[in-house]
Amino acid sequence: MKEGIHPEYAPARVTCACGNSFTTRSTHGDMAIDVCSACHPFYTGTQKLIDTAGRVDRFRKRYEKKAAPAPKAKVAAAPVAAAPKAAPEPEPAPAPEAPAGEPPADQS
Repeated sequence: MKEGIHPEYAPARVTCACGNSFTTRSTHGDMAIDVCSACHPFYTGTQKLIDTAGRVDRFRKRYEKKAAPAPKAKVAAAPVAAAPKAAPEPEPAPAPEAPAGEPPADQS
């Protein structure tokens, strides 16, 4: 390493908004952060919903599963006569095989 071109890599104190703090090394010195591994939902498995306007409650209220009313009885319509089914078309006959040693016949 060349001398005099690298920044100082000193111990730094990192403080999170949740109150957690730890020591690491950094070229920036002490830091204040918003989220750390002790409070981040990915690492803790919890989710914090910050809802100041009540949007989550309104959403849940609007889309909550309500008991569905009994289905209305449908009026039975007269049965419609089914159209006669067309007879299936016969399959084409397989082409005859050429005897051994002869080229196949031209099928045009």
